[in-house]
Amino acid sequence: MDDSEILVTRQKVHGTNGTAYGGELRERLPDCNVTVAETPAEERELLETADIATGPGLTESQLVHAETLDLFACVYAGTGHLDLDAFEKRGIAVTNASGVHTTNIAEYVVGAMISMAQQFPLAYERTERREWRSFSTSELHGSTAAVVGLGAIGQAIVEKLDAFGMETVGVRYSPEKGGPTDDVVGFDQIHEAVADAEYVVLGCPLTETTRGLIDEDVLLTMPAETVLVNIARGPVVDTDSLLSALQKNRLGGAVLDVTDPEPLPEEHPLWGMGNVVITPHNAGETPAYFARCADILAENVRRLRDGGPELKNHVV
Repeated sequence: MDDSEILVTRQKVHGTNGTAYGGELRERLPDCNVTVAETPAEERELLETADIATGPGLTESQLVHAETLDLFACVYAGTGHLDLDAFEKRGIAVTNASGVHTTNIAEYVVGAMISMAQQFPLAYERTERREWRSFSTSELHGSTAAVVGLGAIGQAIVEKLDAFGMETVGVRYSPEKGGPTDDVVGFDQIHEAVADAEYVVLGCPLTETTRGLIDEDVLLTMPAETVLVNIARGPVVDTDSLLSALQKNRLGGAVLDVTDPEPLPEEHPLWGMGNVVITPHNAGETPAYFARCADILAENVRRLRDGGPELKNHVV
């Protein structure tokens, strides 16, 4: 793979385009020819001779022209939008960007939990009113968090929560695999996982199993002081049931980076609740995104050169 031709397809992620990604790759792979496509025609032409392409995706019609392509490095963690069979049929390996969000999303979750424990939303309201009046707060130390989803992000969250002296229970598809939490259960034991949790963190993919997972029944099992943090996907939570639980004082609060529907309509009642914080699917925002994608691809180029272990984040 010396002097490999690497195509960076047209893309914009978190407000940054492929030019920045190309620069990161050139720093790590100075002996490779890294080219950033600027137009569809240039992208199509470069794809005809590229050894490696990297970006959000390639369609089957694009793959017809990719006669020399050995590897497609997707810059997203999820690859459900790709026709993986088309890649496999052509013998093109596919990797994803799993892990690039671990640091920033884990920090988002910890920040959300501290904010709610210290009642910062209430403090902001009183600051606006210039109102000097004390209020009750709580601590993360000694509390319990149920973390639903123990992939790279879920594990990074647990690692940071351990530093606060929190008890953790993880929920995953294969509980027999264990995990970094104090206890691990399957999705069929979601009620047991949340029954004593002051915080419930959703970091799972959206599947048939997780769609509507946090419904009226599960919300009723949670203690009345529980804070729900959702950095997964909006439909993992039944929005009407969540709103009802908050309105009836059956839930301590919620921090939602994702909603259903999304964007959340401005007239939606969740916007006006003092114990709800909403961010616009922003937890994944980080200036280090393309640098981390470049780290993964550079490592895989080295593995291809050395004929070493399986590619990192190998999907196909």
